[in-house]
Amino acid sequence: MDAITCAKLSKALTIDIPFPNARLATIALRALHVDEELSPLVHRSLSIVSPSFQSPTPNPNVSEGTVLRAEYRATTNRLLRVAINGFMESLRVVIGVMEELDVEVFESNLKKDIITEHVQSNHS
Repeated sequence: MDAITCAKLSKALTIDIPFPNARLATIALRALHVDEELSPLVHRSLSIVSPSFQSPTPNPNVSEGTVLRAEYRATTNRLLRVAINGFMESLRVVIGVMEELDVEVFESNLKKDIITEHVQSNHS
């Protein structure tokens, strides 16, 4: 993005979305990266960053490279809002799919089901 374009895109917002691990953050990045902004008056940059421990409530359980950062720039507040609303909807879908299809989550739920069935069959 050149200096003239950057000056025109004066409205900006950065959103940091924490994930439990770097693999899930990378999956979200790859899934969201394919959808480009429809308007040339909006610029979006996606990256994976380490969590900021300068925040008022740092989470020591969050490891490096687990935060998806979305940086938006637009010419107007309205365009910025519309772009971010679309991004948040896409993010909601990506996270929903992760919850439904992620292998680790599936294996964890399967183990719980097996243990529950075993406990129930022993008590019958």
